[in-house]
Parts: sequence; C-alpha cells; structure tokens
Amino acid sequence: MSKQNNIPETEDYGNDIVTLVDENGKETEFEIVDSLVTENNEYFALIPTETAENLADDSGELVILKVVEEDGQEFLDTIEDDDEYNEIAEIFIDRLEELYEFENEQES
Repeated sequence: MSKQNNIPETEDYGNDIVTLVDENGKETEFEIVDSLVTENNEYFALIPTETAENLADDSGELVILKVVEEDGQEFLDTIEDDDEYNEIAEIFIDRLEELYEFENEQES
C-alpha cells in the first residue's frame, strides 16, 4: 500500500473503521486495533474488516502504517525502512498478542 486517505480521527467509543485506497484505487476497510506515538512518528496497526468482499483475501496479517505529512496534510503510508518497520511491528505484536492470536512465521 502506498499513500492513504487522511489519518483517522479516533473516537472514544466503538471500533475505529477506516477505508483506505491503495495506489491502484482499490478501497479496503480496516479496523484500527492500536496506535503508537514515538518521539519522531505516529503509527497505526490495522486489520482488514470481516466483509464478504475481502474475507477470502484476508491473510490474517497485521497492517502497520506510518503517519506522514505532505503539503500540510497527514496521510497513512507504508514504512519503507526495514529496521523501523521491524521495531514498530515488534512493539505492536507484543501489545496485541494478548487480544489476538498471531501465527509466528518462524515456528514450524
């Protein structure tokens, strides 16, 4: 995924659902399951919503996007730096593994 719609406004109630548009114009709904603010950036952890359209394509993977600013507007974008991605992913997985069951790709 590349640049996405403006970052979501979080609510104090209910699930936070956002619709993101990829570089090909395909819209996909995601639920925000966590957010993280570091010294330098803000990140969101998302999972696809359980809709008939994307249920068959759902790989069960957590999607992690970073807030970036361009022309004075904030957007969600992919994390290009592997080290940054791995560090943030580890934090999210540690925080979320109590709520969700993640498959460990390294286990056989």
